[in-house]
Amino acid sequence: MPKTWWLYMLECKGGGIYTGIAIDVDERYKKHLSGKGAKYTKINPPLRVLIRKEYPDRRSAAQMEYTLKQLPAIEKWRWVYAFGGNQ
Repeated sequence: MPKTWWLYMLECKGGGIYTGIAIDVDERYKKHLSGKGAKYTKINPPLRVLIRKEYPDRRSAAQMEYTLKQLPAIEKWRWVYAFGGNQ
């Protein structure tokens, strides 16, 4: 049975947004909080999960992650609000 992958976005200290993918967003968020999730979140600790969006496979989640990471911050915030942020 294929695993569900999630795209997630975190609001970080300083107002930045971190975008990532994971099978278990809650577990991955704990790693970010501990400083072991990613270089960006080690320097800019996460404050909350803004959004999590389900994808059927790793490839489609990673493609959306790449697309979002190319956007300027204001466009990321617009995307969050368009898809129901604060989840």
